[in-house]
Amino acid sequence: MDPAPRPPAGELTFRDAAPRDADALVALIESAYRGETSRAGWTSEADILDGQRTDPRGVLEAIESPGGRLLTVERDGGIVSCCRLEHRGDHAYFGMFAVSVSQQGAGLGRLVLAEAERIAREEWDAREMHMTVISVRDDLIAWYERRGYRRTGRMSPFPYGDERFGIPRRPDLEFELLVKDLRP
Repeated sequence: MDPAPRPPAGELTFRDAAPRDADALVALIESAYRGETSRAGWTSEADILDGQRTDPRGVLEAIESPGGRLLTVERDGGIVSCCRLEHRGDHAYFGMFAVSVSQQGAGLGRLVLAEAERIAREEWDAREMHMTVISVRDDLIAWYERRGYRRTGRMSPFPYGDERFGIPRRPDLEFELLVKDLRP
């Protein structure tokens, strides 16, 4: 397996999130997925979900969770990306992934995903990376497939009625498990 791509020196900083980052991370995640602002990027869920994607409590839980970390990426002093990693025995779980709308399409997402995979493989000795994606997000699933993830056909229900995860605009939402083998 090729080593993970590294950002140019001085341009990007990868670090674990701190509680002081919670508000900025909520703003980043919301802007990438919800509302009119998100439509400027390609990761928007505005056509399928209204309401929030996350909240300060959810972000703080991710930051403080034992066995996990909220990887934060800065450029020029501002947070431009994040992802949540959870160590789950022989695999890691990848979620809460966001890239600033103004930074999408330039390869930053690939770098962040590669760094998350490196952490899972090298620091946790994880054999696989797991994630769940809303099954109707064909463009997003295709992006992950181009990076070595495979669809499993294993579905889990969308939490209808729990507005912490958004307000569905359609009745057919569910999550599909995607998996990537991290072994060389």
